[in-house]
Amino acid sequence: MASRGVNGHFVPAIAAAVALIGLMVLLLVEHGPWNKPKVDHGTTAESAATAGATVIPTEQKRELEPAVHGPKLVPPAISDQKKS
Repeated sequence: MASRGVNGHFVPAIAAAVALIGLMVLLLVEHGPWNKPKVDHGTTAESAATAGATVIPTEQKRELEPAVHGPKLVPPAISDQKKS
């Protein structure tokens, strides 16, 4: 019986083991017990006050007139011309 060597099941098994270890390390680093958010402020205003800032509402923007589509209206060149 010939040995399979590198072309056998050895390479996929090593690749699967490396992938599994990498996934476990990723989950440990991202979701470990030391990586919990410490949020004890309920609103943005409370968080800003804790940081020493104040929250003020933004001013309402004035509504602009929409642009008129189509050609611009121009007064006639000769306004005294009589219609026949």
